[in-house]
Amino acid sequence: MPTGPAVQAPNSAIKPHPAAWLCWCVWGIGAIFYLAVFFLRAAPAVMTTELMRDFGIGAARLGNLSAFYFYFYVAMQIPVGALTNSWGPRKLLVTGAVLAAAGQFLFGATSNFAIACAGRAIIGGSTAVGWLVVLRLAAHWFPNRRFGSISGLGLLFGNLGALFAQVPLRLAVEYFGWRGTALGSAAVILGIGLLAWIVVRDDPSQKNLESYAPPALRIHDKATLSGILKGLRRVFLFRNTWLILVAQGGMVGPIMTFTGLWGAPYLKARFGLEPRAAATICSVMIICWAAASPVFGGLSDRIGKRKTPYLFGSLTCALGWILMIYAKGLPLAAFTAVAAVTSFATGCVIIGFAYGRESVPPQHMGTVTATTNIGNMLGNVLLQPGIGMLLDRNWSGAMFHGARVYSPAAYDAGFLPIAAWALLSCLLISLTRETQCRQSA
Repeated sequence: MPTGPAVQAPNSAIKPHPAAWLCWCVWGIGAIFYLAVFFLRAAPAVMTTELMRDFGIGAARLGNLSAFYFYFYVAMQIPVGALTNSWGPRKLLVTGAVLAAAGQFLFGATSNFAIACAGRAIIGGSTAVGWLVVLRLAAHWFPNRRFGSISGLGLLFGNLGALFAQVPLRLAVEYFGWRGTALGSAAVILGIGLLAWIVVRDDPSQKNLESYAPPALRIHDKATLSGILKGLRRVFLFRNTWLILVAQGGMVGPIMTFTGLWGAPYLKARFGLEPRAAATICSVMIICWAAASPVFGGLSDRIGKRKTPYLFGSLTCALGWILMIYAKGLPLAAFTAVAAVTSFATGCVIIGFAYGRESVPPQHMGTVTATTNIGNMLGNVLLQPGIGMLLDRNWSGAMFHGARVYSPAAYDAGFLPIAAWALLSCLLISLTRETQCRQSA
C-alpha cells in the first residue's frame, strides 16, 4: 500500500490497534488450550501402574499407548499448518478442543486397549492445532518485535499444563481414579472450546481494528494437497529448517519423555521414590523449563541473536542428561539440582520457532512453524516407544502388583538414545545460519 499522506486511505489512517486487554484475552484463550494440550500429553506419566494393570500391558505397549498421541500429533502438523491460512486460528481452536474432549472421553471410558489407543490418537491429532494457534494469534494480535517473548510465554502456559499433570493429577487419580479424572478433564476441554468460539477472532480487523500481522499473513488461501507439498518443499530449501527440526527433537524429546512417561518409574528404580515423590521431581523439572521459556525468548529478542543462546542451551542440555543418567554417584539432592539446570536450559527451544520463522519468507510461517513443531514431537515419537522396547529387552522378569519392574541397569540401556540425540542437537545448531532476529525476504 502507498505510504504517502496524499494517497493514504482515510479509514486506515484512523484505525487504532486493539487495546492490550483485548489482545491478551484473545491470545490467552489459545494459551489456555495449549496448557490443556500439555496436560493431556503428559498425563500417562503419573498413572503408569494403573494403565499397565488395567490393560494388562508391559513397558513396550505402554510406550506405544502414550506415543499414539505423538504419532497423530506429528502427522497432523503440516495439514494444520496449511489450514491456518484457510480456516484461521479460531475455527482450528474450536474444532481441536471439541475433538480433544471426545478423544479424552473415549480414552477414559474404555477397557479395550485398541480403543484406548484410538482415543489417544484422536487427542494427538486434534491438539496438533494448539501451538500453531498460539503463534498465529501472537502474530496477528501483538507487534512483531514481541514475537519471541510472547511465544516464550506461550510455552510457559504449556509447561504449566505439564505441571498440573504431575502431583495435582496424581492426587486426583488417587482420589477419583484415573478414569474419573480423564472424564472430568474432557468436560473442561469442551468448555475451553466454547469460550474460544465466543471470544477468539482471527485478526483485529474483524473488530474494525488495525492488525499487527504483515499483509502476507492476512490472506486466507484455500488449502490444497499440491499447495501443502509446494510450501513444504520451499521451506526445506532453507538449511535452517531441517537443522532446527532435528535439533528440537534432541532437546524437547528427552524432557517430555522423562517427565511424561519414564521419569517416575526410573526414579523409583534408582532412588526408591514413590509415585508422588517422583512426580514432585518431575514437577521441578517442568517448572524450570516453564520459567526459562520467556527468559530465553526475551533474551534472544533483546540481544538481536538467535544462534548464540540457542547453542548455549543445547550444550547445557546435553551435558545435563549425561550427568543425570550416567553419574551414578549423584545423591538425590544433586540429581534434582542437575535436573533443574538441564530443564532450565531446555527453555532455549523456544528460540527455534522464532529462528525458523525468520529463516523463510513470511508467507510460509504456518508451514515452517509446523515443521519446527514436528521436530519437537519427533523426539517423543521415537524415544517413548524406543525406550520401552529397550527396557523390555533388558527386563529381568520382576513383577509387582501385576506390573513389570525394571532395574536401574535396564534404564541405563534404555536412556542411551536420550544422550546421543542431545549431543547431535548441539552439532546441528552449530551449523545453523544466524538471522539477527530479522525476517527473511
